[in-house]
Amino acid sequence: MADFRVVVLASGAGTLFTALAKHADQIGIHIVGLIAEAQVPACERARELDVPVTVVPFLDDRVKWDQNLATELSRLKPSLIVCAGFMKILGPVVLRFHQGKIINTHPALLPDFPGAHAVRDALAAGVTETGTTIHFVDKGVDTGEVIAQTRVKVEPGDTQESLHERIKQAERELLVSTVSDFAQGKVTLR
Repeated sequence: MADFRVVVLASGAGTLFTALAKHADQIGIHIVGLIAEAQVPACERARELDVPVTVVPFLDDRVKWDQNLATELSRLKPSLIVCAGFMKILGPVVLRFHQGKIINTHPALLPDFPGAHAVRDALAAGVTETGTTIHFVDKGVDTGEVIAQTRVKVEPGDTQESLHERIKQAERELLVSTVSDFAQGKVTLR
């Protein structure tokens, strides 16, 4: 079993998680858990792949939620934490204990189009290409150091859905290769 322990944080369907899980043995990682803030489809995907699932319910008290999440992450002893479609901002406790080993995927070429509406914003701006970014997580929204990027052409007639689907395909490939690079020591934790 691989010594490189990965925890995935997810808020949605779990397609990024699934891509990573399907390549785990090949790239030398062990996914030790999936954490979500609610029961989401990613949880079911994880269960189907025998990956332990923990739900850390999102609370109105963000400080308490941040502490609960930090505790659960520490319990899992991750080498790397992957925010894969995780739609919550990590708080100061999580960052204090785990900063430098948390990465995020984003459906745009950062620093362009940060935030939750990157695909819509790219189309509205009329760009001819966008893409996907993997970056370290810091206290800002999509402001951490860029690790890797892949460009995706905006096609004539693209809708948010058609463009986002092509970005997600590139994002899955980029995530697998980037996590592989971490596991092999080609990219170092900060």
